[in-house]
Amino acid sequence: MIDRRSFTLSAVAAAAGWQQLARAQGAWPDKPVKLILSQPAGSGPDILARYLGEQLSRTWKQPVIIDNKPGGQNVIGAQAAARSPADGYTFYYATTAAMVTNVYTFKALPYDPVKDFVPVRLIGRSPFVIAASASFPAKDLAEVFAKAKAQPGSIGIATEGPKTFSGMLADSVAQMAGVKLNHVPYTKATDALQDVIGGRVQLVCLPDAALTAYIKGGQVRALATSTAQRLSEMPTVPSLSETFPGFEYTGWNGIFAPAGTAPEIVARMNRDVEAVLRQPEVAQRLQALGSLAEPKMSVQEFDAFMRGERDRWSRLVKTLGIQPE
Repeated sequence: MIDRRSFTLSAVAAAAGWQQLARAQGAWPDKPVKLILSQPAGSGPDILARYLGEQLSRTWKQPVIIDNKPGGQNVIGAQAAARSPADGYTFYYATTAAMVTNVYTFKALPYDPVKDFVPVRLIGRSPFVIAASASFPAKDLAEVFAKAKAQPGSIGIATEGPKTFSGMLADSVAQMAGVKLNHVPYTKATDALQDVIGGRVQLVCLPDAALTAYIKGGQVRALATSTAQRLSEMPTVPSLSETFPGFEYTGWNGIFAPAGTAPEIVARMNRDVEAVLRQPEVAQRLQALGSLAEPKMSVQEFDAFMRGERDRWSRLVKTLGIQPE
C-alpha cells in the first residue's frame, strides 16, 4: 500500500529538482541573485563583490543583491549563508578566513565549511606586502633580519593581530628567518599606517590594496610581496619566494553555494563568473582593487584547491603553535 505522505514528499522533492534543473538549463536566473558577505559595506571584499555583481547582472539581466552580514570574524555571514535555501539564488562570497582559517582558530563553529557549502568559483588571490617606514634604515629584508638578530626585540611590525592573515604571515617570515618581530596589532589599517609613517613602528604587513597608494606616495617602502612571483605593479619589489624558495602566502575570495544546490546551477554559475573574469578590463579592475583574477578554474579544480588550502593552513597553524579559542 502506498504511503501518501511519503509519495507527496517525494513528488515535492522531485518537482524542486526539476525546477532547479530547468532554471540551470536556460531560465536560471529568472529573479534576483543574492551574494552574502561577512564583511561590512565599503570593505575590500565588499567592493570586489559589488563590482563582480554588476558584471553578472549585465550578463543575466537580473539584479545581483549584496547582503552584508559582518561580525564575529566572518561567523555571522557564514552561518547565514549555510542556512540559506539551496535554490540557486543565494551564494556566499567568502574569504579564506571564513572557509579555512576559522576552523583552526575557533574551538567550535556554528557552520561547517566543508559540509555546509559547495565550492563554485575562485575569484582572485590577494597578495600581502611587507613594507617599512621611510625613516627605517633597512633597505631590504636581509638588512631587517640582520638588525633583528643583532638587536633582538627591537623591531615592531604592525599587523591586524597574531591570528589574522597579516599576523600569521609576519610570524611565518620571522620563524623562517630565525628572528623575533614584535607584533603591534591594529583594528584599522589606516591607524597602523599612520604609526608606521610616523616612525613609531618600523614595519607593516598588510594586503597589497591597503598599501599601494602609500608605497607610490613614498610614505612607506615595500620590502617584499607574499606571492610566488613579483607583482606586475611592483616589478622592483622581491617576492618572499626569492628569500624563502617555494614560499607563497596569499588570501583569496571565492563563491560558494549552500549544500544541496543543483550541480547544474553550480556549473552554470562557474561558467558565467569565468566569462566575466576573462575580460581584460575586469582583470585590470580587480588588480587595481588588490585581487589577482583567476582566469580559469572549474568547479572540480576549485574543490581540489580548497582541499589543498585546508591541508596547507593546518600545517601552518601547527608550525606557528596557534591555539584555537
